[in-house]
Amino acid sequence: MSFQGVYVAVVTPFDSSLAVDEDKLREHADWLIRQGVHGLVPTGTCGEYQSLSVDERERVIRIIAETAKGRVPILVGVAAPTTELAVKWARLARELDAEGIMALPPIGYRSTWNETVAYYRELARVGLPIVVYNNPFDTALDLTPERLRQLAEIPEIQAVKEFSGDVRRIPEIVGETRLFAIAGADDLALESLSAGAIGWIAGLTNIVPLKSLTLYRLVSEGRLEEAWALYRTLLPLFRYDSTPRLVQVIKYGLAQVGRPVGPTRPPRLPLEDQEREAVDRALRLAL
Repeated sequence: MSFQGVYVAVVTPFDSSLAVDEDKLREHADWLIRQGVHGLVPTGTCGEYQSLSVDERERVIRIIAETAKGRVPILVGVAAPTTELAVKWARLARELDAEGIMALPPIGYRSTWNETVAYYRELARVGLPIVVYNNPFDTALDLTPERLRQLAEIPEIQAVKEFSGDVRRIPEIVGETRLFAIAGADDLALESLSAGAIGWIAGLTNIVPLKSLTLYRLVSEGRLEEAWALYRTLLPLFRYDSTPRLVQVIKYGLAQVGRPVGPTRPPRLPLEDQEREAVDRALRLAL
């Protein structure tokens, strides 16, 4: 699997009745591909996977896979409250020729380390490359470099989306395991890529794909002065990637740039007036 480039964690559009807007989903995924992104990630946090029914989630994955087929790879988010359900999504990803899966540790349960390893071993049986997703803010487990060294014994585990906020871990992961590191926080993208991450799974890139791609290219080419100048204009917007209101900000921002994808599902509520004003200021700087 190639983890290089900018993969977008795709939002799930909803209509005014909060049903999945399948046409808008196709349109948004197609637009991102035409902008030049390197891959798509359906049913991650940005895709509001926890609010989707089993049937809805399958439709979302299938639609993005169909839209991307032959154009860009997809990496399917498989986070679920049970191992059985996570394996179900991994098997669907394999059926749809996905390039791999992205897997948080078990959610909704504070698993022991042995249980966590067993969980990843079950996912590995499906036979697809796995990107483990380290997000100790949303799960009860921090996948430290030491733990990643143990997970690297599972051949299917090939990379980690690093979202701990500690970019010092990336050189350690790259230098002391066989795993690739992938930038997981938009507001640490430049630092993570400079530290050795070879790719970036991005959220706010739903709004600013071209500038995100330019940032990735500048860092890849070693043009760091130009990269920092661009990054500073994006940071006020990218800061929202590390906040609970991320999905609302993305959907609000898309509406502001003429690409509305509908509301978020409760318990996510719309941004309040003061929040919208702050996002507007960030958008003016980023666009």
